[in-house]
This record gives sequence, C-alpha cells and structure tokens, in this order.
Amino acid sequence: MASQPTVFFLNGPNANLYGLDKSGLYGRDSFESIRQRCEKHAATLGMRLDFRQSNHEGVLVDWIQEARLEAEGIVINAAGLTYTSVAILDALLAFEGPIIEAHMSNIWKREPFRHHSYVSRAATGVIAGLGARGYELALTAMSDLIGATSPA
Repeated sequence: MASQPTVFFLNGPNANLYGLDKSGLYGRDSFESIRQRCEKHAATLGMRLDFRQSNHEGVLVDWIQEARLEAEGIVINAAGLTYTSVAILDALLAFEGPIIEAHMSNIWKREPFRHHSYVSRAATGVIAGLGARGYELALTAMSDLIGATSPA
C-alpha cells in the first residue's frame, strides 16, 4: 500500500489566538478545534497533515525548507508576515510542489497594506474570507493538486 502524501499546513503569528478575538474577525473556532477539523478532513482526503503554528518568521522559513524533503504540498497562512516577509517568499519559491495561500478573513476587504501579499507570488492558488471552512477547502484543493486518493 502506498504511503499517504504529506501536506504541511503552516500558520503564522497570532493564529494560535483564533477564537479569542472579541471582534470575531477570525470566527469563534479555537486554533485547536481548527487543527482537529483540518486533520480529520485531510484524513478523509487520503493525506497526512502536519499542522503547525509559529509566531517567528525564521521558524516558518525553516519549516518551509523542511517541507522540500518531507511534504508534497504546503498550505500557508503566514498571517501578518504575508505582507512583509521576503524571506518566506524566497523559501516558498524554492519549494517545488503546490502551495496554497489561505486566509481566514478576506484580506482585500481590510486595510490597504493587507492587499499586497508576498506569499501570493509563490502560491498556486489563494483562498480567503471563508473562515475555518476556507482551511478545509484549501486541503481539498491540495488533494486535487497532489493527486491524493481517499482511503477505501
């Protein structure tokens, strides 16, 4: 039996605070509940999910570099680093598999500085504004891109 393809799902600064924001901008689901939903969904798609979060740019760069050897695809919400990090862009450009950029909120309806994403330059596709459901949709799209097969 062939092993399941691995997808890294990388989350940037403050994603660990999902569900705690009083404005509700990122929904009411906690980061942990979103992680669990994504892991369950990935399993139904026949993928192994490595779901991670860091508040540190260099850690995210290290994980992207690790994905070059360990993963068939990357889903990334670089959060605030989306708009500032050339280092994350450069690391993503060195990754040879598909990359999906995912955002809980619609970044184009927010402050003007959020309208430019460095991550998008490397991304195969972008999903934004659908909350936690967008994360699951990103995994479905990734499954199609890497040719994962659902378990029997």
